[in-house]
Amino acid sequence: MDKTLTMTMLLDFYGELLTEKQRRYFDMYHNEDLSLSEIAELEGISRQGVWDQIRRAEAALEEMEEKTGLIRRFEELRRTLEALERGLAALEADTTGETRERVRALLALLQPELPER
Repeated sequence: MDKTLTMTMLLDFYGELLTEKQRRYFDMYHNEDLSLSEIAELEGISRQGVWDQIRRAEAALEEMEEKTGLIRRFEELRRTLEALERGLAALEADTTGETRERVRALLALLQPELPER
């Protein structure tokens, strides 16, 4: 996984554990792609102050992932579900009748409909 995606996932999974300031700076830096100087100017603090907050946030999020492994397990589960989906799709193509309908029902469980807007 690339660093940007990793940081975004860390924030999604554990962001509520950060202070509001850490979460805001982290989000601006990693998700909004603002520079340290831009964040410092927006927030009225030094560039070093922004960097310190971001580094503390990164360290806290990485430590939480190291302890819990939620993202690692999420990715493993996602890969497993994708493999199941591929296998069921292949099985659907090779079957007929009642078996095909059962396979389609299983595929439907892996591909839930999005709610209407």
